[in-house]
Amino acid sequence: MSPLDRIAADLDELTAIRRDLHAHPELGFEETRTAGIVADKLAGWGIEVHRGVGRTGVVGILKGRGLSDRRIGLRADMDALPIEEATNLPHRSTVPGKMHACGHDGHTTMLLGAAKYLSQTRDFDGTAVFIFQPAEEGLGGARAMLADRLFERFPCDEVYGLHNQPNGPYGRLAVRRGPAMAAADFFDIRIVGRGAHAAQPNRGVDPVVVQAALVQALQSIVSRNTDPVHSAVVSITQVHAGAAYNVIPEEAHLAGTIRTFDDGVRAMVGERMRETCAGIAKAFGAEVHVEIRDIFSVLRNSEVQAQAALDVATELFGADKVDADPEPKMGSEDFADMLLAVPGAYAWLGQKSGAALHNAAYDFDDSIIPLGAAYLARLVERRSAAGL
Repeated sequence: MSPLDRIAADLDELTAIRRDLHAHPELGFEETRTAGIVADKLAGWGIEVHRGVGRTGVVGILKGRGLSDRRIGLRADMDALPIEEATNLPHRSTVPGKMHACGHDGHTTMLLGAAKYLSQTRDFDGTAVFIFQPAEEGLGGARAMLADRLFERFPCDEVYGLHNQPNGPYGRLAVRRGPAMAAADFFDIRIVGRGAHAAQPNRGVDPVVVQAALVQALQSIVSRNTDPVHSAVVSITQVHAGAAYNVIPEEAHLAGTIRTFDDGVRAMVGERMRETCAGIAKAFGAEVHVEIRDIFSVLRNSEVQAQAALDVATELFGADKVDADPEPKMGSEDFADMLLAVPGAYAWLGQKSGAALHNAAYDFDDSIIPLGAAYLARLVERRSAAGL
């Protein structure tokens, strides 16, 4: 029996796990309930469990029947988002202001499905390493696990990750060789002017005017400073200033994100942002303080492991359900940092059409659980073979 058929037989059980996780979302580094469920399931299937890796992460270790010393890592993320759910599903979030709007409940469940199957069959050489990561949503969960010596304590020769893709096509797995997802920096810009009565703007330095000038000027970094053949995005996502109708405030604040694929472009955008802020500050007689934080690295899939992922997907789903050349994504993913430490590949699995990721109406498509779980399990069976 193929892993797809065998895992499909457990779909009701796995769906129940996924919907329970969905109903009880936890934000990054708060995944104590989720981690407890994961650890208990793994232990119940006879898998060696390590808790508290990178604060709330869980790692499971399972040895196969063969004598190979190869170790294959599989990773899923567990955290939810600070979003008020807008669905009316029976399994909707029970926690106000929190929901699984990115499908991490489904990713966790797919990895649990792969772990259960592998624990029952043990039809592989070497060792499977199941990595359940906290805090993927911009809080540095991968870096926390790496700082906790993840790959020193649990060595892996290769590591693989998987994400759902709500715009489909249904059941198609996409893997891009090389740079596949963008790096991301988050920035905060604090503008300090001089407060005054709104009827006497000449007595102050209006930080809102400076703020407006910066919103416009920063967009020229992409349109006029970035080589057109390279991708870059500068998005201002927060604008804050003032608290009264008749007061020019003392300070204003801008925040947002920078997305790039190239280290040189990334450095240039940061430098031009600081230069632009300094120039506008001087022009208006204000102070402008810039903080830019490295949040995500560029996600780069290794050639060999990307091909291995494509081969496994072709075997399981058929060549017509595999995309070997998807467009790179300007979105970011902190699995990138694990790929800097260990070669591997990150894939996208299409599900039925519906609300987009990070949308309050989003819900994971449970019917793809066996597809993702079988793909992850088969990677272990194929890639753990001696002599690779």
